[in-house]
Amino acid sequence: MVANSNTKDHLTRVIAVTGGKGGVGKTNVSINLAISAAKSGQRVLLLDADLGLANVDVLLGLKPKRNLEAVLKGECQLEDIILTGPAGIKIIPATSGTQSMVKLSEQEHAGLIAAFSDLADSVDLLVIDTAAGISDSVVNFVRAAQEVVVVVCDEPSSITDAYALIKVLRVQYNVDGFRVLANQTRSEAEGRALFKRLVAVTDRFLDVNLRYAGAIPYDDALRQAVKKQEAVTEVFPGSKVSKAFVKLHSDLLDWPRPEGPSGYLQFFVEQLVAMRVSTEPEFS
Repeated sequence: MVANSNTKDHLTRVIAVTGGKGGVGKTNVSINLAISAAKSGQRVLLLDADLGLANVDVLLGLKPKRNLEAVLKGECQLEDIILTGPAGIKIIPATSGTQSMVKLSEQEHAGLIAAFSDLADSVDLLVIDTAAGISDSVVNFVRAAQEVVVVVCDEPSSITDAYALIKVLRVQYNVDGFRVLANQTRSEAEGRALFKRLVAVTDRFLDVNLRYAGAIPYDDALRQAVKKQEAVTEVFPGSKVSKAFVKLHSDLLDWPRPEGPSGYLQFFVEQLVAMRVSTEPEFS
């Protein structure tokens, strides 16, 4: 099932990849999910939404000349900072070591997200790689997505922090649907067990709907790819971890499409998911 850019009513998917705590591997998930989608024929935009400690460009060995900070300062437009990554994915780079970017106002977040509506006719899949934690930045970007993928690994703090993130989003912002992706697992059974541990907690205290998104196995090929500053799906496409990312994207295509925007920043989401795909060439 490949996205067709000539289908008039094709809707853009907006997926936020988050994790509660750092170190669970969400950026590698975001990158390799985006690449797997691009290899299937989709037009993919990857947003590095870790506004203070960006690392998508670092993991891919890219050197952006300008980033989101320049857009917010009015020095350029969003399309001016887009990078082309592996498999033709488009990347919006963020900043690293800039504290002012971490403390954006609600209006600045809204303006930044709204800017993406201009790119809607050129995107089949928008992947948002959020920062770690439960900051305003994380919450705002997650609330602007249709699907929220929470990445967890086999560490007590990972489950605890994932629960904290889900709780904040449910209690304070009424987000009630999440997909849980187990990362760095030793088996499919371990992935299922991690999911069940999280569900056991949320079922007791929260009224939320958690769905299992699968498991990404531990594989030394990923570590080698990171050292090379390349995506594992590019340099080791036959590895078990790369095959798991391809399966993740294949499964994603079968996820039910949301019927409409979530309600937050509705002016942005409505334009992004409802705008008909243009017949103009893909963004350059």
